[in-house]
Amino acid sequence: AIYDLQEVGSARFLVLELVEGETLAQRLAHGAIAHDEAIAFARQIAEALEAAHDQGVIHRDLKPSNIHVTPAGKIKVLDFGLAKAFDPAAMVSVNALSSPTISAQGTQLGLVLGTAAYMAPEQARGKTADKRADIWAFGVVLYEMLSGTRLFEGESVSDVLAAVLTREPDWKALPASSPPGLLRLLRRCLEREPRRRLHDIADSH
Repeated sequence: AIYDLQEVGSARFLVLELVEGETLAQRLAHGAIAHDEAIAFARQIAEALEAAHDQGVIHRDLKPSNIHVTPAGKIKVLDFGLAKAFDPAAMVSVNALSSPTISAQGTQLGLVLGTAAYMAPEQARGKTADKRADIWAFGVVLYEMLSGTRLFEGESVSDVLAAVLTREPDWKALPASSPPGLLRLLRRCLEREPRRRLHDIADSH
C-alpha cells in the first residue's frame, strides 16, 4: 500500500506500508514448503495476480524475492516497478533488451539469474508478452514451493535462459502425494506455448 507522497526540498519520496515477515525466497532457502501451506500461499498469489490483471496490469517480474509472507501467513506480492498496463483487447510488446534480466541495473549475478529463471519463454525471446507471462512465473514459483528446488538454473544468464526455453521440468522432483489436479494445473501454467498455457489466473483457484 502507498500511504502518502512527500517532498522535502528537492527530494520526493513515497510512504509505503511496512510488511513484516520474510520473503518467499528466504522461506525456500530452508527447502520445500509443506503441501497444504504451499497451496494456501499459491491461492493468495493467484488472487493478487487476478486483482492486478483485472485492473489491466501485468507484473512481469513475479519471483520468490518479490513475494512476502507475513507472520500471520498472509501473502503480499511486492515490487510492481516493472509492471506494465495492458489493453485486454491487445498485447504488450516487451523488448528483451529492456527486460530486468539484461538491464544495466541488473549487474549483480544473483539478481540477474534470479530474474531470468522466472521469465516466460516469450519474454526470454523478446516476443509479445501478456498476462500469461505472469501465469508462467506463478507456475515456476508453485513448482519450487512444492519441490524445494530451483526449476531453471545455470552458471550464466544465457544458461538460465536456455533452460527456460528448452529444459523440461523434472516432474519426479514433486512430492509423490501431490494431487493429480495440482499437477495438471502446473503443467498448464508451464506450457511454453502461450496459446496452450492457462489463459486466466482465475482458473487456477
